[in-house]
Amino acid sequence: MGIFGAMTTAVSGLRAQSYSLENISGNIANSQTTGFKRVETSFVDMIPDTPPNRGLAGSVTAYSRLTNTIQGDLQPTGISTNMAINGEGYFIVRERTGTNNTDPVFSGRNYYTRRGDFSLDRSGHLVNGAGFYLRGETIDPATGQVRNGGAGVIQISQAPLPATKTETIKYAASLPSRPATNASIGGAANSELLSLVESGGGYTGAQQSAFLDQTISGGSIVAYNEIGAPVDVQFRWGKTNNGTAGPPATSGTWNLYYMTNSTATGGTQAWRNVGTSVTFDTAGRMTLPAAPGTLSISNLTIDGLVVGDVTVDFGDQLRQYPATNGAIQGAALQQNGFPTGTLDSVAVNSDGLIVGNYSNGRIVPVGRVTVVQFNADNALKRGDGGTYEETFESGPPIIGMGSANLTGGHVENSNTDIAEEFSKMIVTQQAYSANTRVVSTAQQMMQDIINIVR
Repeated sequence: MGIFGAMTTAVSGLRAQSYSLENISGNIANSQTTGFKRVETSFVDMIPDTPPNRGLAGSVTAYSRLTNTIQGDLQPTGISTNMAINGEGYFIVRERTGTNNTDPVFSGRNYYTRRGDFSLDRSGHLVNGAGFYLRGETIDPATGQVRNGGAGVIQISQAPLPATKTETIKYAASLPSRPATNASIGGAANSELLSLVESGGGYTGAQQSAFLDQTISGGSIVAYNEIGAPVDVQFRWGKTNNGTAGPPATSGTWNLYYMTNSTATGGTQAWRNVGTSVTFDTAGRMTLPAAPGTLSISNLTIDGLVVGDVTVDFGDQLRQYPATNGAIQGAALQQNGFPTGTLDSVAVNSDGLIVGNYSNGRIVPVGRVTVVQFNADNALKRGDGGTYEETFESGPPIIGMGSANLTGGHVENSNTDIAEEFSKMIVTQQAYSANTRVVSTAQQMMQDIINIVR
């Protein structure tokens, strides 16, 4: 039994080393495969049941040992839809099993992968290089609501983003205590003040020339109505009273106007008063309107285009500074409306939020990546395309990023080290050769026994 046992043991060694070489060759072959995790070989001795004083070294068998918890290097790609998990975790993906008209049909089975080279297909799905579709939340960019309960395959809407009406104009500026109007005369008291009498809450086309001479520009901004049509809103400031320390103390008083008709002539109204005076104390602090410092423009209409009710929000950013024949300073206007926009690009944040960049300048959420963890990563079942399936030993998936985060515009490289694999290959080759020598020796010993019989 000894010679035959030695030969059998050597053959098991040959099988084990062959198995190891197969894993090494697979690791080397996939050294450039995105998200690939190398497979190590674990050798296990097989001891026959014998008395203690007759124990044998035994034969050997080989098993695979996964390295899912060893992260590969993160490589930038410049592709915004690519993403890599920095830390432990897996993307949830599904496999396409067919199509319904032009829409893909998916299997009901979840797969898990580290391969994050996702890109948008024509339907707005995120598909990686192995053809698997990313799961997570799909967010409606127009309403911000999660669709399909947040448990399906992510599908980013390709529809245009609807226009958003301007509702608020934020206004920051410093007004001069004595504005340099065209009508002001150096040394002439109050010549810088607006003295023109209003007509119907503003000034007509016939009054426009005098009005422009007695006011200063307050800046302009493009606003948008409900259908996204741009409206050029032009403001002017007219000062109606100079503040004094008193007694009695008086406030510096201004009125804000906007152009309502750029082609107005005769008695047609050209400029409209917002309707509420703005006052400053002698230190230049705004006293009216009181906090939060807003003015309301009712039914803003310019050149026939109706924007609707708009709030001018000064906050605490409107001041009056001491100046003789000064101009408005630091005028900064912002508004919250947008025209219709088309999707330009998609990117992913570190927390897994997918945002769409639209042609109108808006950046809005369009999806969220779902990342899962496992208690025993190396007990997952490997599949094609860098995918894994849960097993009883791995435990169920635990939804959440944990301590990991996503890095957009990157992919995770294979964790295979070519130099290390070549070293293991040399050791494997030597072990295989040694086992062949054992087989040769056992064969020679058997031949010697046969020769004795002869």
